Amino acid sequence: MSDSKNIDEHTGTATTSHEWDEIEELDTPMPKWWIGIFYICIAWAVGYAILMPAIPLLNGYSKGVFGFSDRARVAVAVEKMHAERLVNSEKLVGASIGTIQNDSDLLRFATEQGKALFGDNCETCHGRRGQGVPGYPNLNDDIWIWGGSFDDIKQTINYGIRAEHDETRFGSMAAFGRYELLEPGQIDDLVQHVLRISGQQSDAAAAARGANLFAENCTSCHGDTGKGTRENGAPNLTDTDWLYGGTAAIIRETIFNGREGLMPNWDTRLSASQIAAISVYVHSDLGGGE
Repeated sequence: MSDSKNIDEHTGTATTSHEWDEIEELDTPMPKWWIGIFYICIAWAVGYAILMPAIPLLNGYSKGVFGFSDRARVAVAVEKMHAERLVNSEKLVGASIGTIQNDSDLLRFATEQGKALFGDNCETCHGRRGQGVPGYPNLNDDIWIWGGSFDDIKQTINYGIRAEHDETRFGSMAAFGRYELLEPGQIDDLVQHVLRISGQQSDAAAAARGANLFAENCTSCHGDTGKGTRENGAPNLTDTDWLYGGTAAIIRETIFNGREGLMPNWDTRLSASQIAAISVYVHSDLGGGE
């Protein structure tokens, strides 16, 4: 309690008689409105601790009178989300691309889900939004060595290429140099022929010799004109779209050591509806496919 005789002459407020370096502490009480809010907060905290989960215990926490649980609420919300998605997921399985594109809600669902799944599972190899990197194809264009229709894309995702699946498709480029199927000079001639048919600068005499070698060793996969065959996954050699690169050095590396690209099968990791959703995303949203 302050001494009523100790009144600060400047403010007219009583002091607490506490002094430090001849400076006395004023006995100024807290505002009543602040005190009121403080007590309301205490009452609120006690009531909250009684009604809601709040107090940590040794092996858990107090459940509260209401038994409220954010975890249970989230679980209900997730269950509701799955139930809503199930309807569209069932529609996706076996649906044609025409059917999906004619249903705006189904197309939106497939595109959004496919985008998320693509980011989680495919961007590691194919790059952001499927732009591709050397050795992994660009999924935004119409260059598809195994076919770019909706069904072809879905088959590739399902069963992969050179994957451990009975339905997978196989395609490999023989290592003509490593296995000594061709002499180094013959490989050089063959490189010049491929440069010529792809519209690049080449040595005419060497390209002419390479044309005979191409007919003897390469047409069974790439076709007589080098435009490729989808049955074998053999790329078109007459354009400028190259999976591994189209310079003379890279072409020689390809002929010498061969190529054996691998696409894993996803049918054991993703559901049929999820694979359909990714196929829709690649075919319709990325702009790839045919």
